[in-house]
Amino acid sequence: MLEYLLIALGGALGSVARYWVSGAVAQRFGEFFPYGTLVVNVTGSLVIGFFATLTGPESRFLAQPGLRLFVMIGLCGGYTTFSSFSLQTLNLARDGEWFAAGANAVLSLVTCLVAVGAGHALALMINKT
Repeated sequence: MLEYLLIALGGALGSVARYWVSGAVAQRFGEFFPYGTLVVNVTGSLVIGFFATLTGPESRFLAQPGLRLFVMIGLCGGYTTFSSFSLQTLNLARDGEWFAAGANAVLSLVTCLVAVGAGHALALMINKT
């Protein structure tokens, strides 16, 4: 039961963080392109790649399973916005904004993969020191 509470708490915090970050980015750069969702997905990918590697069984900082559930499933799960990304990309395509829809899909995929790899690499460097 404690695991579910940790996930729920992390999810709630992640959702609030997503709302704040995506809103702040949209306010700064406008809403003509879903930059807020892109930033949230990239930073969420960076965090999960970093935390998973830094706290895994073979890492320097072994974390309790509950903490990993809180951060990786709860916080990151509530924070990242793949469903929002999907809907925004569909809406761009339905509105005939094919270039923006394709750019959002490609940028999201590539930058999130780079971010999760960067988080992983950064944590590996910390684990070796």
